[in-house]
Amino acid sequence: MADPKILVIPGSLRAKSYNVRLAALATKELTLADADVTRISLLDYPLPIYDADTAETAGPPSNAVKLKQLMSAHQGVFIASPEYNASITPLIKNTIDWISAVRERGEAPLAAYQNRVFALGGASPGRSGATHSLLALRQVLAVGCRALVIAEQVTVPNAEQAFDEMDELKDARAAGQLKLVVRKLVDTARLLAGGSNPARGLGGG
Repeated sequence: MADPKILVIPGSLRAKSYNVRLAALATKELTLADADVTRISLLDYPLPIYDADTAETAGPPSNAVKLKQLMSAHQGVFIASPEYNASITPLIKNTIDWISAVRERGEAPLAAYQNRVFALGGASPGRSGATHSLLALRQVLAVGCRALVIAEQVTVPNAEQAFDEMDELKDARAAGQLKLVVRKLVDTARLLAGGSNPARGLGGG
């Protein structure tokens, strides 16, 4: 069976962002797990603030279409989410909203979020480790976009002290969480690539 294709999206534009570093670690672990990995920066896909009137009259911007097509070309997606004021960043929400507005060739709504699996991780300077952000992101994806989201997630608290000089996670708990998330993401994406429906075994999202 072909290696599953996994898209990795850091939810921050900062070059030294903790979540860019977490996304890089996820990319490394996914590669070790025999996934075909693509990691992007949303800095390369600038989008205006989502506006339904613009989406209806002018259509989604070209970068939204590119992101939708990129997501549709992968069986799995890992999102590394920062936490702003106990929720997700405007960057992540705006990106999700624009992708959801893209419909090509008579597709059903939310086509990019169907037939693939999502996994979540987050790093935060606070003690919660982006837990609140991941809860909000899970709701947006699983409820709003009707996406399949695995229950396992990785949270990295006290992020300013969480990485060593090699950008590896110091904490064995967080490192173990990341490996578990990667394994579940790859296994589920592989089932999807083979035409199976893994949703029954994942509970309610």
